[in-house]
Amino acid sequence: MEAVTPDRIRNVALVGHGGSGKTTLAEALLFEAGAITRRGRVEDGNTVCDFDPEEQVHGLSLSLSVAPFRWKGHKVNLIDTPGYADFVGDVAAALTVADLAVFVVSAVEGVEVQTEAIWRLAARLGVPRMVFVNKLDRERASFPRVLEQLRDRFGAGVAPLELPIGEEAAFHGVADLLTDTAFTYDGGSATRGEIPDEMEAQEHEVHDNLVEGIVVADDALLERYLEGDIPSFEELEHTLAHGVAAAQVFPVVCGSAAADVAIDRLADFVCEIGPAPADRPPVTVAAGDGTVEVSPDPAGDPLAFVFKTIADPYVGHISLLKVLSGTIRQDDHLFNSRSHTDERLHSLSSMRGREQEPVSEVVAGDLLAVAKLSGTETGDTLAPKGTPVTVPPVVQPPPVLSVAIVARSQADEEKVATALHKIAEEDPALVVERDDETHQTLLRGAGETHLNITIERLKRKYGVEVDSEPVRVAYRETITGSAEAEGKHKKQSGGRGQYGVASVRLEPLERGAGFEFVDAIVGGAIPRGLIPSVDKGIQETMASGGLRGFPVVDVRATCFDGKFHAVDSDEMSFKMAGRLAFREAMAEAGPVVLEPVSRIEVTVPAEQLGDVMGDLNARRGRVQGSDSGEDGDTVVVALVPTSEILRYAIDLRSMTGGRGRFTAEHDHYDLLPDHLVAGLPSEE
Repeated sequence: MEAVTPDRIRNVALVGHGGSGKTTLAEALLFEAGAITRRGRVEDGNTVCDFDPEEQVHGLSLSLSVAPFRWKGHKVNLIDTPGYADFVGDVAAALTVADLAVFVVSAVEGVEVQTEAIWRLAARLGVPRMVFVNKLDRERASFPRVLEQLRDRFGAGVAPLELPIGEEAAFHGVADLLTDTAFTYDGGSATRGEIPDEMEAQEHEVHDNLVEGIVVADDALLERYLEGDIPSFEELEHTLAHGVAAAQVFPVVCGSAAADVAIDRLADFVCEIGPAPADRPPVTVAAGDGTVEVSPDPAGDPLAFVFKTIADPYVGHISLLKVLSGTIRQDDHLFNSRSHTDERLHSLSSMRGREQEPVSEVVAGDLLAVAKLSGTETGDTLAPKGTPVTVPPVVQPPPVLSVAIVARSQADEEKVATALHKIAEEDPALVVERDDETHQTLLRGAGETHLNITIERLKRKYGVEVDSEPVRVAYRETITGSAEAEGKHKKQSGGRGQYGVASVRLEPLERGAGFEFVDAIVGGAIPRGLIPSVDKGIQETMASGGLRGFPVVDVRATCFDGKFHAVDSDEMSFKMAGRLAFREAMAEAGPVVLEPVSRIEVTVPAEQLGDVMGDLNARRGRVQGSDSGEDGDTVVVALVPTSEILRYAIDLRSMTGGRGRFTAEHDHYDLLPDHLVAGLPSEE
């Protein structure tokens, strides 16, 4: 691709609910622009953007994909994104670098839950938005119904720029409300003409409403309009573009990606009213103790942000970057301040799906791909050495579902950790943890599909087969009363023996206090140098587990008496004596099991509040309160035993039709009811 100036670049993310036709639309745009010579189909697994084998098997986008094309002197960097809720992390990454989000909405299904969720995300990020109503050629398609839903969900800024000509199977064109012109299609080719007579009255009414909605954004234009001076098309388009860039006006256009109707019109709108990188506010980056604003100036210092990493077991890492400032050329050196790595950018390329096209330089505002950056991960910033600046990373959704994974064979055990590390580099929405209490390796993600796909990728990419098992809850034990016991360790088998006696008193501490050891030995009953061994024996026993095998907490142990032998007593003898005394005393001190309790915040539409609160109560939860959240949702705060919410992500999505979301974090430990203790495994 030839070099392009920043004002001719359009970074466009295709977003929306799964099944709305984003990947098909991307294919149609690429074909219309001549970037590909043959259109692929999602059903056939041969589209440009869904090139990952798991995407082809499952028939849905699982990660973002970049597909640039040229259109009337512009370079459009199309970013196709997943529509399934589990993969919203890649949607967030795409919106971080996009200058325009095109929401693809099915004219049949209308505005669906994931569209609303992504709209909220785009609004928080301040990303300009427009809507493409797709599938107007399908049965039960309705543009008026979808337009009403858009206005109801997203407010008065929603502005239709087109009306469909024909309905369902008879849909064959669009009426342009800005120019009062019709565009009809036959086999993909457009014919420009007059508005059909039967649509003229409706078109004029919507046209007048649109013009009024545009001119209010410009005082001078509004004054002229009120005086009867109708603005020109160029003036309206210019004012509209400003409203779009300010994320105050959200144009709505329509068509059919599968039937190739009005796809060229969408490309026109993206280039004509879509913002260039320079039309967006400067990027605020951290620099030392303060911040600086960076504009996309090709003559500035080079600065790039890594928004996606593709890990290929054969090619290695491919980093996708947005150039925020300057011009990056092949073999430039940039510094990664996080990893303190000097990175040489050996080969620059423009990626279209899986294909890479070499480029010699990339200017500010553009996207590029660089292979084999040794110390660079997703979210890193690359800048000249001595310029310690950092771009805020993509905010990933917190993981809400976990599975424990184990290698299927002994041969895979050593490879699992390495493979997990690599796959987490590629997908920052994944978290890999080792739980030292339950001795499980946990894979945490955004949902069941997210985790299942990850396990599939482990096998395909790295040849590692794993099985999943339920997550064990990290129960603990403590005591409710006081007790004393004598631990006596005596071993004689010829030669020097072992001898140690320790008397220990156990008492409960308040919840969360941990452990306290008290040395109350007087008169030399135990030599001073051997008392720490009693402490060590007790702590090792607490860590290895109490009567049911769970770690013991919140206990004070007082060593108040003992006996020793001048020859046979040593550190091991008194460590064993401490262990024996602790176990005997604990059995008599009212042992109980503690369970972890999580603080959970559930955000749901108000009409579903009753169902959610009833469900939390059924999970032994204690609702702490509720408050109004964004967009009229309600936020419920509750304390719920962790064992009751291990699969809450799946249950909440089912209960609320995908409209509920939650976060959870450990809060404290509390007594596990007696009737549930009986079902726990014992130490034996």
